Amino acid sequence: MIFFSLVASLAALSFVAAVDSPSSIASAYQLAAKTSLPFPNKAMSPSDSVNWIQQNNRWSLQNGHLQQTHGLSFVFDPYPAPGTPVNTTTPVLLVQYPRGSYSHQTGGAQFYSTWNSSYQSVLLTYEVAFSQNFVWVKGGKLPGLRGGSDHSGCSGGARPNGSDCFSTRLMWRTSGNAETYAYVAGPNNLCAQKDIRCDPEFGISMHRGAFAFESGKWSRVAMLVRLNDPPSVANGQVNVYFDDILRIEQGGLQLRTSDKINSVGGLFFSTFFGGNDNSWATPIDQATFFRNFEMYGSVAPSDATTPTNAASNAAHPGQFTILLGLLATIMVSLFL
Repeated sequence: MIFFSLVASLAALSFVAAVDSPSSIASAYQLAAKTSLPFPNKAMSPSDSVNWIQQNNRWSLQNGHLQQTHGLSFVFDPYPAPGTPVNTTTPVLLVQYPRGSYSHQTGGAQFYSTWNSSYQSVLLTYEVAFSQNFVWVKGGKLPGLRGGSDHSGCSGGARPNGSDCFSTRLMWRTSGNAETYAYVAGPNNLCAQKDIRCDPEFGISMHRGAFAFESGKWSRVAMLVRLNDPPSVANGQVNVYFDDILRIEQGGLQLRTSDKINSVGGLFFSTFFGGNDNSWATPIDQATFFRNFEMYGSVAPSDATTPTNAASNAAHPGQFTILLGLLATIMVSLFL
């Protein structure tokens, strides 16, 4: 009996230690400010959806409009909780990728939703679902964060110079394998690190395959970006959480080399197949669905002194109360 109690307690300890809800991450990094993207209370046609978003600039869009929209619309949740009728759910955002499309010029959607201009640490969280039996091909982009005064650079091969912009998005790759995909200025031997792939013309692939998306179901992702401080020091940080578990922990980043970049500007909603040629194109009409966009922020930049670079399931400072409770349970089990 003691043995089985101990095994059960250790299993619970292993599981709980890895769980990080968005609110617990925000608390651990003292991200006190919070905002979210409002959604309508009914499904809408593509044209009505675009008008709804842009009306009164509900989503704080850069220049007040969406950059690219291909079949973007609000629809009923295609994957509701068991027992919930589809047409009674809160609408979600549908993005379509037409057959043969690749890059944001031919499919998907792209826009920049700005937030507070002084937050140097931001946590973005949202839920995403890929249509049933999604064909992954070679890969595609998913939303992330960006900063800097150049609102059109740091994507599509437009490389940063350290004072204009940076971007950190997610990507899916073959078989749904995921990664962080970043345009950052100062590699600082980053390209020599394990699980880092640098392209001289495009972005940097970080920790490909650290987790994998599945089609036909909802998953929650969260991305924490903390600017390096001072700009001359490579102590910036990008963490990625998948279904509330820390999967990518990348420190030692120089997201900026100048204080002209003084904040993580906001949500970089960017999703499409590609890639910049038709070898990335989707062979059939496909779609993704999004909901529950939230951001947490703080004016404080990274205070890291020792970089951490890994695909990780590490525990958070805010979890130690739970850990101590479970350790107590284990000790009691030993003496029963």
